[in-house]
Amino acid sequence: MRRVLPQQRCRGCGVSSGRLNPGVSVGPPMHYDRVRRSLYPDTAEAEDFSYTRVRRLLDLVRGEPASDVEGSEGFEQFSRRVQPHSPGLAARMWYGAGSLSSARWAGEQGMNLLTSSVVKAEESTDFAEIQLSHIRTFRAHHPDGARARVSQGLVVIPTDTATPTQRARYEEYAHQRTPRTASPQGPARMMFAPDLVGPSELLAERLHEHAAFREVDEVAFALPFTFAPADYAQILTDMATRLGPALGWHPNR
Repeated sequence: MRRVLPQQRCRGCGVSSGRLNPGVSVGPPMHYDRVRRSLYPDTAEAEDFSYTRVRRLLDLVRGEPASDVEGSEGFEQFSRRVQPHSPGLAARMWYGAGSLSSARWAGEQGMNLLTSSVVKAEESTDFAEIQLSHIRTFRAHHPDGARARVSQGLVVIPTDTATPTQRARYEEYAHQRTPRTASPQGPARMMFAPDLVGPSELLAERLHEHAAFREVDEVAFALPFTFAPADYAQILTDMATRLGPALGWHPNR
């Protein structure tokens, strides 16, 4: 929301003209023991959810050879690298990090960082402090340093044009999720970001008070999964017309 990149054609951006920004992370899916046979019926025991898998993807995206097969066979053309190759795609690869080690690893790989709204309480139990430490660790290990691209992930729900019924539903949604934000959850000691609900002017004030928000120049506002289409239309409209301008964002002309 704070920085909007123009969607213009660029050389080397491939078929998407630079609009494709893939995001990845590591670790098995939630409830993997219960879903792995459906997801990977023949390879569940052999699946690799480590950094190695992401590293291999990065190498292929950057044009490293995928095989030694190259040249022409009849009317077929073979390339040693994955095609179509987009030289600019690697610079638009994102990593979703929820721990200090993942933030550091993403920086070392030269990726972009999406700070998660769910993080491990390793060095603190204050969510904003944890998220800030991830951002600074990432940039300290990234080749671009302070210029390395970071986007902050939060659930933010503006209510400027919401009906009383919508407003009550949003507030109840946030209320039900608030207890999990008070202390680390589970054996992994996960911390959840509080959901922000209210008029855009108040949301802008709260965001500017957020230590991690002050460190980034773009954010990714997540939408709840259970709302109605009319709710999403209202939220997105308020983001574009109320919250965005309150944060200093303006649409490209």
